[in-house]
Amino acid sequence: MIGKAITGKGFAGCIKYCLEDKKMEVNRDQTIVHNRAEVLLFNKCFGNKKELVRDFNEVRKLNPKQSKPVFHFTLSFAPGEKLTRAQLIYIVQDCAKEFGFIENQFLAVEHKDTQHQHIHIVANRIGFAGKTNVSDSNSYKRMAEFCRKMERKYQLQQVLSPRRFLAKQQQLLPRNDQRKEQLKLQLKQALRSSKTIERFQQKAKELRIEIIKGRGIAFMDEKGIKIKGSDIGLSLQTIEKQIESNNRQALQKQTAFIQTKQRENTLGL
Repeated sequence: MIGKAITGKGFAGCIKYCLEDKKMEVNRDQTIVHNRAEVLLFNKCFGNKKELVRDFNEVRKLNPKQSKPVFHFTLSFAPGEKLTRAQLIYIVQDCAKEFGFIENQFLAVEHKDTQHQHIHIVANRIGFAGKTNVSDSNSYKRMAEFCRKMERKYQLQQVLSPRRFLAKQQQLLPRNDQRKEQLKLQLKQALRSSKTIERFQQKAKELRIEIIKGRGIAFMDEKGIKIKGSDIGLSLQTIEKQIESNNRQALQKQTAFIQTKQRENTLGL
């Protein structure tokens, strides 16, 4: 299980992203088979996007000095792990207790637009008394600890926390890089025979590797292990350069082949 905890300034964009549906599958008559977003839980709030943004902002106004009232959590599970709706709700409630927003407004939504199951939680750090009663201190470390706790509780695939969050004794132990090396090998082989980024993405998908693009690029295997491209020598810039090189080599081979044929024709071979 992999989790992220991010604070933000505005509720509108965050709530819209979490609730907005994307067409995932359509029939021939263009009707949607199913949507990506499903609300799991409303806590001290309710309504559509517009109503929720209004309600969250009304509480936000109780503490105008707080510039970052939004707490946005993402909890992702390994491909192949399929939790029930009830289990997802329990994990959301556990997260709310762990981070201290159980008495505040929050909204939990499951997204179904990726190979792995994942949920989003939008919480108001400001309580109904007008105080910022949800701390964002050490949120990365707390999230790592929370994920390990949920893995044990729900018997999920265990992920190793970032080294800096481990106990000193654990920090000294060598990390198991076998999976990383396997992922690196598979991706480099796929890249060497790709002439476009789209073809590279398709080959990665065939290998059951998800490509996550943002400012950079990251990869997640079927076990839910996420690795930054830069950590395995496959930054977005490196990938683009390799694709350019692949196309140059293909053009050179084609040119050489044509020139050879032309010489053979000239010599009457």
